Amino acid sequence: MKIILIVAGIILLVFIAIQLFAMSSQNNIETYSYKVEKKYSDFEIRTYEASLFTSVKLPSNNYKKMSSKGFSMLAGYIFGGNESNEKIAMTSPVSMSLEDSMTMGFLVPKKYEKSDLPKPNQSNIEFHEEPSKRVAVISFGGWANDQKIEKYKEKLVAALELEGILYTNKFYFFGYNAPYEVFKRKNEIVVDLKQEK
Repeated sequence: MKIILIVAGIILLVFIAIQLFAMSSQNNIETYSYKVEKKYSDFEIRTYEASLFTSVKLPSNNYKKMSSKGFSMLAGYIFGGNESNEKIAMTSPVSMSLEDSMTMGFLVPKKYEKSDLPKPNQSNIEFHEEPSKRVAVISFGGWANDQKIEKYKEKLVAALELEGILYTNKFYFFGYNAPYEVFKRKNEIVVDLKQEK
């Protein structure tokens, strides 16, 4: 019994250490810059500045099947899977387009220009410049899955239509946490808004 308690205590301490490390790491990660334009009860309007992304196109729109595959490919690139074996800092959030075939993207740190980035070892990894844009965003906690993504996408659409805000068909999922993080998990569904004439 004593051994079981000691082992349980060690496991608990390791778990707490990992969670504290994860939370402190989040504070030091560069994020996709935006300004909040207006807050509503269920969502907010933001403007994002033009940014550069490392991305990979995935063959399906199934979050459960594709998220870990896309993440491991992009993580491989930034952790040195490139022609110069250069490590590039992790950023937040991880972006996934919600289309028939998803595109997953990692924000490129601001210190890099497109021409500065080392060539990926995998040919399907690309770089693309996302223009400045105005979006609507709804947030939810916990671990994301296909059902939650669809639920909050529908909730965002209903809220926008109630307010008479015009939106496009460009939806994204933003994930902010590593899979092992338990506390303060943050996910967002984002949609580009139609430009005002």
